[in-house]
Amino acid sequence: MRVITGSARGRRLSAPEGLDVRPTTDKVKEAVFSAVQFELEGAAVLDLFAGSGQLGIEALSRGAERAVFVDSSQRAVRCINENLRNTGFVRQSEVVSRDSYDYIKHTRSQFDIIILDPPYRHSHIDNVLPFAAAKLRDGGTIICEYEAEADEPAVPEGLTLRKTYHYGKIKVSILDRPDTEEAEE
Repeated sequence: MRVITGSARGRRLSAPEGLDVRPTTDKVKEAVFSAVQFELEGAAVLDLFAGSGQLGIEALSRGAERAVFVDSSQRAVRCINENLRNTGFVRQSEVVSRDSYDYIKHTRSQFDIIILDPPYRHSHIDNVLPFAAAKLRDGGTIICEYEAEADEPAVPEGLTLRKTYHYGKIKVSILDRPDTEEAEE
């Protein structure tokens, strides 16, 4: 597992050990970040259910201004901190050891990009997506990664489904909140 492009290109990333961890493949990561490449510069990113932190780190490497990484696993938190040190993104990051549901329900922060890559087969996407939508800035994007057998997530009010991509056993849906300033013009 590595950072694909940007300022930390080629840096190796570690993943926490365990069967519940399923790192996103380079192929899927490249496709996802190609789809949102013009939204990354200066963005505030939330990597919820962060695991190794690789998706938030990829966003930082490609120009995001800051990232918040949330995971309840202490192994994951240690891994994220190690990966941030190895890529030089510690100062641009906040690592939160907390249940992802609890965090998204109670944070007052707003984000430009929210990444949802929870454990599969638990309906986490549909359960957390309405809370994530409430923390998304106008013009923002939510990236949802889930198992291919699952239905597409229900699109919360105020968001639109840009596209769903299929990569073998994985689906990725990208949802957007229209920018109200652009809509008024």
